[in-house]
Amino acid sequence: MATYVALLNWTDQGIRNYKDTAARADSFAAAAHKLGAEVVDIYWTVGPYDLVAVVEAPDEETATAVLLQLGGVGNVRTTTLRAFGKEEMNRIIAKAGG
Repeated sequence: MATYVALLNWTDQGIRNYKDTAARADSFAAAAHKLGAEVVDIYWTVGPYDLVAVVEAPDEETATAVLLQLGGVGNVRTTTLRAFGKEEMNRIIAKAGG
C-alpha cells in the first residue's frame, strides 16, 4: 500500500467543535477502512498545521476519495503528500540508474 501524509487545518466549524476531535478521528479511520484504506496514525500538532494524519491506501484514487470524504464533512482542509518508504526509495533510485 502507498503511504500518504495529510497535513490538516481546522476550519471555523472544526475549531468550534474541537471537543469532538478525537471522536471525529475515529470516524475518519472507520470511513477510510470502508473505502479500503487505513489510517496509520493521527497526531494533533502545534505549528502551522493542527493535525497530521498518516494514511495507507492501495492507490491514489482511494487515497483521494478518503481525503475528499474527510474534507467534505467541513471540519478540516487538507494538504496531502505521497510518502515513500526506504524500500520504495531504493527501487526508485535503481530505476533512475543509481
